[in-house]
Amino acid sequence: MSGELIVPDWPAPARVRALVTTRSFGDLKSEAAKRKLRARLPADPCWLRQVHGARVIDASRYAGPVEADAAYARARNVVCAVMAADCMPVLLADERGEAVGIAHAGWRGLAGGVIEATVTAMALPAPRLLAWLGPAIGPAAYEVGDEVREAFLKSDSKASAAFAANRPGHWLLDLYAVAKQRLGALGVTRIGGAGFCTASDAARFHSYRRDKSPERMAAVIWLA
Repeated sequence: MSGELIVPDWPAPARVRALVTTRSFGDLKSEAAKRKLRARLPADPCWLRQVHGARVIDASRYAGPVEADAAYARARNVVCAVMAADCMPVLLADERGEAVGIAHAGWRGLAGGVIEATVTAMALPAPRLLAWLGPAIGPAAYEVGDEVREAFLKSDSKASAAFAANRPGHWLLDLYAVAKQRLGALGVTRIGGAGFCTASDAARFHSYRRDKSPERMAAVIWLA
C-alpha cells in the first residue's frame, strides 16, 4: 500500500492488475484525477453510470460510460472500473488469469444481486474465482433502517447475521459480512480485503455519509 493507492494483497495471477485510489489521490469525479489514474493504466477505463443496480457489462464492448454497476473483461488491457465513497468495490479474478470482474456493491446492489450477476456474467466455475473486498463503510458506522434489513431477509434469512441492533428501528449493517456470505454461497471461498471503514478513516477515504460530498475514489482491474 502507498499513500495514494491500495494494491490488493491477494493470490491473483501476475497478469491480473488492480488498484484502488485513496483520498489523497484526488477526486475521481474530476478530470485531473482521471488523467492521473489513466497514466498508470494501459487504456482508458470503462467508466460506468452507476445506479445501485445489478446490470453487468462486458467492458471490451463499450468505449464510453454505460449505465451499469458491474463489469467484466476477458480481453487484455481492458480496464474495468467503479467509483465509490462508502459503497463496496468487489474485485474478482480467475485463478488462471482468464477473466476479471468488478462490482459496485452498496446495500441496494448487494440486495439486488450484483455480486451474483457479476459471477454469472464471468461464466467461469465459481471455485476458480478469487475475490477482494475494497474500502467501504464499516459495520460500526453504517446505520440503516428496518426497510434495509427487510430487503435482505426477504431473499435470504441468513443475512440476519450481518445486522446488529442499534436503536429502535435501526441496525448496524456489515456490508463485508453480506458480501462474504453471498460469495460463499456461490462457491467463491478465497476472499481477501475487507476490514476498511471509509466513514471513520477521514485521512484515507472519501465518505458520502460522513461528508455529504460528491467526491469519489475508484477501483480498477484489468488483465495485463
